[in-house]
Amino acid sequence: MAALNEAYTGDVHGVRGADYSCYREARRAGLRGTFRAFLSSRVQNVDSIVRLADRKLPVSNLRGEVLFNSWSEMFKGDGAPFPHPPRIYSFNGKNVLTDLSWPHKAVWHGALVNGERALDTSCDAWHSASRDKVGLAGSLKGPTLLEQTPYTCDKKLILLCIEATSELFVQRKRRDLDSSNDEILNEDDYHTLLSLIN
Repeated sequence: MAALNEAYTGDVHGVRGADYSCYREARRAGLRGTFRAFLSSRVQNVDSIVRLADRKLPVSNLRGEVLFNSWSEMFKGDGAPFPHPPRIYSFNGKNVLTDLSWPHKAVWHGALVNGERALDTSCDAWHSASRDKVGLAGSLKGPTLLEQTPYTCDKKLILLCIEATSELFVQRKRRDLDSSNDEILNEDDYHTLLSLIN
């Protein structure tokens, strides 16, 4: 689990745009796995973004420190309680809890405590930066990641990314796209890759 390198309003160009930002920043940081945005919307539950076969694996930060014992454990309906104070880093290595790049220490998610999408609390499907719309977020200083706090969509919060599948699995699927392993895919090709994974 990692954060994008800057804070974002609720307009992240939808889940598709946020997923692509996660992918692009991960690649620039030298990471090869498939990273997706930790967001729910009208068409996606946050609990379903990690491949089923990988949901029993621990969730760790970019330094390998375990944040949650497993992806599945996060979505038991208790809001994903932090077992210890979270240490989440951006793709460029900054600690989001201590760095001033993120003035609000809260994470956009748009999900209920069980990881399912919450209706009308995702900043208009993550396309709005309006102070008249709201999105659900969780404070990294609070007891749970899926805290149910509404923020107006003009607020700049942390956007988390999760490695949705392992690097080895991605390499196999990328061969199906007939693409070089070193080039960064464009947004359409990346979403084709995501559709092959799920």
